Amino acid sequence: MATMKIAQKTTAKKPMSKVANKVRAKKKISKLPKVAEPKVITAKKSAGLTQKLEAAARMALETCLAVKAGETVLVITDEPTREIGTAMWRVAKSMNTEAMLVEMIPRQRNGEEPPAPIAALMAASSVVLCPTSKSLTHTAARREACARGARIATLPGITTDMMIRCLNADYNAIAERSQRLSAVLESGNEMHVTSPAGTDIRLWRGDRHAKPNTGLYHNAGENGNLPAGETFFAPIEESAQGVIVFEAAVAGIGKIKKPIRLVVQNGIAVEITGGEEAQKLNDLINPLGEAARNIAELGIGTNDQAKITGVILEDEKVMGTVHIALGDNMSMGGTVSVQSHLDGLILQPTVYVDGRMIMDAGRLLVT
Repeated sequence: MATMKIAQKTTAKKPMSKVANKVRAKKKISKLPKVAEPKVITAKKSAGLTQKLEAAARMALETCLAVKAGETVLVITDEPTREIGTAMWRVAKSMNTEAMLVEMIPRQRNGEEPPAPIAALMAASSVVLCPTSKSLTHTAARREACARGARIATLPGITTDMMIRCLNADYNAIAERSQRLSAVLESGNEMHVTSPAGTDIRLWRGDRHAKPNTGLYHNAGENGNLPAGETFFAPIEESAQGVIVFEAAVAGIGKIKKPIRLVVQNGIAVEITGGEEAQKLNDLINPLGEAARNIAELGIGTNDQAKITGVILEDEKVMGTVHIALGDNMSMGGTVSVQSHLDGLILQPTVYVDGRMIMDAGRLLVT
């Protein structure tokens, strides 16, 4: 009843003039919150993120690459990683280096060569950082630049969160762990990897060096990923036999919902099955021929700060995981050259070296 009375009184009022309506509208607008305040908050957050990003970039330049004043430092980036590349360039410039920043069109796949002018810049630089959406690690341009003495860190698919979080890891501890694991792998020849998901693969190392990816690239020609933390080698071509089951993540695809099963015969993945994501993997490698199906790498993660994110750069470094790659292995001392290198993750692996267990369901036994 009260509502009815109010309504009757309201309808009895004299209609407001157009001028009064305008005044009333202005009063309502003046009561609205100002938009400047949230902009200030956003700016503060952005400034804080920039500071953290530049602190991580400084760690990469000073600790991981030991950059010195006067050196020529090249930062290669593309649109998806532009913010990180720019932060690295700013820090390099502040260190009194001859700092250069170049942005290229994103590559279509990991291992695809950069444009020739960028390759020439790489070969002429003292230090090269590659925060790019696709990997330049397994390219002729990277190999040639290292042969000429460049120290190179590749950061394919790097994100701001990953950069800030993982570059604050204890890289001296990671280096020691990776080097100990390298010595264990080099003590034998036959590697046998199994997992609860169905992996059961044997690979042979031969005389190939098991390389520790320490994250410390201080000497001429040294190179590796950042974030770092793995030990890896290129199995002898045509030696791998068995079954691999990729879980969690695969390079070029990201996180996967359904495991991908690979049947391996004489070092080649002759069959890849497992639904839509398996088909994506087939689609990535089929245009490149049999070389893209080569079992190119066996690696074991040693970074205790890394976590599975769907970006293989970090996923393959997670301590307690194994990754196996398809495609190019020239950068690891192998003989297969192809513009593709795709890693897949294996969870809870058990690993044997000449019959000796060195990892038990994801628990590293190397001390």
